[in-house]
Amino acid sequence: MPNQEKKQQGLMKIIKAIHNFTVNDDLEKYRRSQANLGRLLGTKQSEASYTEFLIDDIPSEWIRLNRPHQNETIILYCHGGGFFTGSLEYSRTLTTKLASASSSDILSFNYRLAPEHPSPAALEDALKVWGYLMHLGYGAKNVILAGDSAGGNLALSLALKLKEDGRILPKALVLFSPWTDLTLSGASHEKKAALDPILTKDYLERARCAYVPESNSDASIYADPFVSPLYGNYTGFPPVYIQVGTNEILLNDSTDLHKKLLRQDVAAKLTIYKGMWHVFQMSNMKTATEAINEAAQFLFRL
Repeated sequence: MPNQEKKQQGLMKIIKAIHNFTVNDDLEKYRRSQANLGRLLGTKQSEASYTEFLIDDIPSEWIRLNRPHQNETIILYCHGGGFFTGSLEYSRTLTTKLASASSSDILSFNYRLAPEHPSPAALEDALKVWGYLMHLGYGAKNVILAGDSAGGNLALSLALKLKEDGRILPKALVLFSPWTDLTLSGASHEKKAALDPILTKDYLERARCAYVPESNSDASIYADPFVSPLYGNYTGFPPVYIQVGTNEILLNDSTDLHKKLLRQDVAAKLTIYKGMWHVFQMSNMKTATEAINEAAQFLFRL
C-alpha cells in the first residue's frame, strides 16, 4: 500500500476517534458535549465578541470581530447537526474563522431541534430570524446565507421559501458539505461509506426519522424541496458557493446540487477537497484555513 494511502487511512481513523468523542446515545448529553466543544475550541475572545440574545424565543448571537471590519454585508449562519443536534456554540469552530476571513459580522441562531420539534420547525425559526434582520434595516442584498451540513439544507430551504413567497433573495449562499437530499439516494452513500469518518447510513437515517417522522408512512415527503432542497427550483437564484470533501457520503449531495444549479443558470461554484471529510473546515489544519479563505474570496468577488 502506498505511503500516502496509509497516511490518509491513519488520518481518517484519527478524525473518526475525535468525532466519536462527542457522540452519545443520550441525545441531551450529545448536544451538551458539542456545545462545550464549541465553547472550548471555537470561542476566540481575542478575535471576536459573542453577544447572545433572543429573537422572540430563539437563542441567537452576533459574532463581531474585535478589529475594524466591513459592516455593509453580514452573514446569517445556520448550524449543522442533522437537525437533531448542533448549536450556535458548536458552530463557533467554523463561524469565528469565517467572520475573521470575510471581515464580516455573523448572526447565528439555535433553531428548534428534532425530534422534539420536527420539520418545519427549523424553517419557521429561520424565517423569524430573517424577518428580524429585515426589521433591523438590513436589505436582503446585504445578507449572505451560509450553513454546514443540515444547516446548508436549512439555508437553501430558507432561500427557496423566500422565493416562493415572492420576497427578495439574499446576496449569495455559502454551503459547507450541505445535506441536500434526504432520500439518501446519492451514489456516494455506498461508494464513500468505507471512507467517511464522520457520517454513516445509520446516523443519517436516525436524523431523517427525527426530522420528518411522518415520512415513515409516506416516503414521498423526502422529495419535498423544503425537506430535500436538491429537488427545488433555483431559477433566478443568487450565486451559490459549495465546498465538499471527497471522503464523505454526502459528496453527491453537493455535486448533484451544483449540476442542477448550473442547468438552471445559477452562478454556482463547487470546490471539491481531496481527502477531506464532512465539514472539515471546523478542524484546525491548513486545508481548513485555505477552504475558509476561499469562501471569503468568493464573497469578496461578488
